[in-house]
Formats: sequence, structure tokens, C-alpha cells
Amino acid sequence: MHLIKKTLSGIILLWATASFAQTSLPVPTNIQATYNKGTRTPTGAPGKNYWQNRAAYNLTINFTPKTRVLDGIDEVEYTNNSPDTLKQIWFKLYPNLYLKGNIRAMPIKPEDITDGVRINKIEINQTVYDTGKLIVNGTNMIIPNEVVSPKQKIHFKIYYTYTLNKTSHVRTGQVDTGAFFIAYFFPRIAVYDDIDGWNTNPYRGTEEFYNDFCNFKASIIVPGNYQVWATGNLTNPNQVYTDQYIKRIQEAEKSDNVTDIITEDDLKAGNISPRNLTNTWQFEADSVTDLAFAISDHYLWKASSLVVDPKTNRRTRVDAVFNQNHKDYFAVINYARKTVESMSYVFPKWPYPYPHETVFDGLDQMEYPMMVNDNPEEKVFDAITLTDHEIFHTMFPFYMGVNETKYGWMDEGWATIGEWVISPLIDPTIVDNFAIAPYENIAGKEGDQPIMTLTNQLGTSSFEPNSYGKPGLGYYYIRDLLGDELFTKALHHYIEQWQGKHPMPYDFFNCINTACGQNLNWFWRSWFFDRGAPDLAISKVTLQRSTYTVVITNIGGKPIPIDLTLYYGDGTTQLVHESINAWKGGNKTFTINHQSHKHINKMVLGTTYDPDINKENNGWEAK
Repeated sequence: MHLIKKTLSGIILLWATASFAQTSLPVPTNIQATYNKGTRTPTGAPGKNYWQNRAAYNLTINFTPKTRVLDGIDEVEYTNNSPDTLKQIWFKLYPNLYLKGNIRAMPIKPEDITDGVRINKIEINQTVYDTGKLIVNGTNMIIPNEVVSPKQKIHFKIYYTYTLNKTSHVRTGQVDTGAFFIAYFFPRIAVYDDIDGWNTNPYRGTEEFYNDFCNFKASIIVPGNYQVWATGNLTNPNQVYTDQYIKRIQEAEKSDNVTDIITEDDLKAGNISPRNLTNTWQFEADSVTDLAFAISDHYLWKASSLVVDPKTNRRTRVDAVFNQNHKDYFAVINYARKTVESMSYVFPKWPYPYPHETVFDGLDQMEYPMMVNDNPEEKVFDAITLTDHEIFHTMFPFYMGVNETKYGWMDEGWATIGEWVISPLIDPTIVDNFAIAPYENIAGKEGDQPIMTLTNQLGTSSFEPNSYGKPGLGYYYIRDLLGDELFTKALHHYIEQWQGKHPMPYDFFNCINTACGQNLNWFWRSWFFDRGAPDLAISKVTLQRSTYTVVITNIGGKPIPIDLTLYYGDGTTQLVHESINAWKGGNKTFTINHQSHKHINKMVLGTTYDPDINKENNGWEAK
């Protein structure tokens, strides 16, 4: 099909009369307060008074696969960079999702209900704390009456234990008898920010996470026949791998080819790691929002690497770690490597920021810094789209520390458009319509909430459309409007301003406006704040002297592109495309004058990325 743009000869696009007055966005009082305090600015840049608190974690984890018991020591030094005196410290106990009596937004099997995280001992600034004073409410734990003044530090050492879930695999848990993906496994200090203060939102299993950028050191103790993969760099390879495997890892980190680091024969030989009762695996990661790890005694490991930053020749290693019985997983290394390459050079065209990306064969579809927990997929289409979607999350939320609990669309929407763009680069036959149908099904109905509705306030029917499809389309349409070059420039400006920080929606909107030199609030407001539905119609077609005049009416009010396919009598087709700019002025109609000496049999509105709640008025046929 031949794409015809409005700038090409033979097509004249006429605007309906409309006002082009600029549109402002409604700003809640708590957001306006950040401008008044100087922590954020109406241009989208962080303010001169912007701050964020930091923590350094030193974790010692002893995990016993047979019992699934995790014993941990969580040592953390927390720095209060805020101008406020903190009078209590909030922690997150994410494993308490499985706590008996806890409020959850999803069912948990009875055999996975536990007593939650048991706090055995706490030391604060080297003084033993009375754990009887702790306030534990589900996944929140409060240490009251601990004062931390501005610019001061506080040191915690927490001894704790809990039992990892065997089933009810919500992002973490046992995969099989010899494989485990372990995340959210330590008490961590909640975010204290310039918008809400403490993040008091409980973890209910649906909404995702909001964490500070922290430094991590982790010592993970497991039986000697297990290998460990984790966020960060392995700092003691000589103590946990025998020589030939260290050489293979080093080879993979320098080669574009795929290296088989652990094969089926290696598993049979059983000399991958020193044959100790237990081995201690040590990892370090700086300025990341979380740390997760996975272990197995029977997984294969394929790895490759590529230059992600041609200016410095920095390389990223890409891993696929999987059960040899999952034959589809043998190709995942190629999908993962192509995703990292595409992200670095095509979209978002930003050098992949981390030293490795490890795709682990698990039971979920979930992302973590430098790690992915992905279930096997039988179909190539599903394996590709799952792999690139989850890896794309590296940028959002991990490089850009968005508050997923409140604004799930600020990361899932990006992973959705990332999937749409990158999947065809891996396999050109793919046409990926992920998350579009759920939006189309609910659009304009009572359950269709504005994207700006806080994620933890959404109903079941609007959760998926608002997190994935609707925002993904919003980004997709802006990219189409601005063109790839200007859109990339604007997106890079946003990344440069907010990498390693906590951007909110208005920071994003204002950054894009500033960088592209256009006030796009008319679109932000219509797509992200207002109600309405995508519903275009071919209202009228007339022919005069080889000129077809086509009137398109925006019935539903949502600004979506105009994609009009023309079917000629000789069997050829053309696609006439106009971006969302067609509706900038708030006009309800848009007229296309198309000159053609060939007879047109019919016209049809819409493509894969043009949802429409009523397709009955999207066609016209010559009589």
C-alpha cells in the first residue's frame, strides 16, 4: 500500500473554521504547590529547589530452596535531603501481599497465605529498637517517633524472615522445584517526595511500584549447586564460578555472537560452581530503583553483547536463562538482543543505560532493573512482543523513576508503544495491536475514565486501557504529529531533565511542549484529561471534475489520525494520512480534496492504530 502524505501533489487538505486559542491544563493544588516551592517548574524542568531522598542498602540474604524460607539482614543508611523534619519513617513490606487478612486486589491461593514478614530485630543507629512499637498495616510498616532532620542520616539494621510463595505467582515466587524468581524481598524505605510526602499507598497486587534511586550491595547465599542472576554487577565471579565459565562470561561481554555459557552438558557435569555446601554471590548496583534476583540449578544460559553507545563503545550484555524443556526460549536471546539494539539506535534512540539485561524463564510478565521475569510462549509473535515490552521498561520506570502506583500509564504506555515500534523490527511480519481492542471496547462508556485518573482509583474495566492502550496511542499520535526527528528531540529533553529523578505527568507534558516549541496542551487535555471516544465517520463524498471531496466528521470528540484508504477500480490502493493536527482547533469536520483520474470504488477509514467505536460509518462505496 502506498502512503500518501498531505504534502504530496494531488491532495489538498482544507481546515474547517475553528479557533486556535491555546488550551491550558487543569493543575491540582498539590502540583501547583511544587511550582510555588520551586521544586518543579511550568516548563517541565526540575526546579532550583528540587530534591529527593536517597538510601544505600547492604543486604545479606540466605535463601533455602527446599523450604522457600528467606532469612535476611537489611542494613540501610537513609539520607533526608528534603527541607522537612521527618518524624517517622515509612517502610514497604511487599511480601505482606501474602499476609493473612491483608487487603488485596487479586486472589491468592490458600496455600500461599502466610504470616508475612517477621521482623526479628531492628537496630537504629546501632541501638536496639523495641519492635513492639512498630506499626504494621498490610504492606506498610511505620517506625514512629524517629526524627531525621534535613540533611541528616539515619542507619537501620533489620533482621527479618519470610516464606516465599510457591504458587500464586504475583511477579515473584517459585517457578519450579529448582528455579525461583525473588523480588520485593527486603524491607525498603518508602519514597518521601515533594508532592505527597510519604508514599502511603499500600501494595495490593495490581498497581505497581514507586521507589527511590538507591545504591545496593547484596550478598546472596544459596546451595552450592545453584547459580544466581541479579540486578547489578557480580563482584566475586572467581568465588562462585569455575574458570571456564568465567572465561565464557568474559567472551560474551566482548562478542556480538551468542555464547553458550551454561549448556545441557555443563549441567550434567555439575562443575559450574565450586562444590561447596553454600556459595555467596555478591552483587552491586548504583542508582537503581530496585534489586531482584533469580536462582536455578538446571537452567541453560545463552548470552551476547553489543555496543549500545558508539561514542564510548560501551557494551551491554544480554542474557536468556531458561529451562531447556521450553524450546521456544532458545530464540529469546535473539529477540532480547534486537530489543536492546533497537532501543539504543531507533526508539527511544538512547544508549541502553545498564551493563546487562537478563531475561529469566519464569511464570510472570514483569520487569525489574536489568532483569525480566517472563513466562515461556509457544507462539513466536507472543515471545517477541513479551520480550521487547518488558525490556522496554528499562527506560520507563527504571531509568525514569516514575510513580507507577499513581501514574501507571507513565511507564506501561511507553512499553506499549515500544512494543508496537520494535516488534516489527525483530520480525517484519508482525502487526502488533496489543491493548487497542480493550480501549475500543470501553471507550465512551461509563467505565471509561480519563487517563489522568490515578491508577489506584481505577476500576477493573478501565485499568488496562488507561495503563496501556490509551496512553500508548497518545504517545504514538504525538510522534506522528511531530515527526520522528522532533519527537526524538523532545523525548530526549524529557529524559535528560528527569533521568534518575521522579517526574510526574505535568513534567512530561511541559517538557515535550518546551522541547518541541509547540503548545500541545490541546491534545494533552483532550486525550489525557477529557472524556469522549474515538469515532470518525465519512460524512459526505462528492465528485466533481476528477476531484473527490471527502468530509470526515469527528463524532466522538477524541483526536485520532485520519487514515483513509482509497480502493481504485484497477485494484490498486492508496492511503491518505493526516495526523491529529486535523483536530487541533477543536473543529468537528475535516475536508480532503483528492484529485484522481482513476475511478475510486470505495473508501475506508482506519488502521491498526486508529480505534473507532462505530466502524459502520467508516466506509463509502461508489454507486
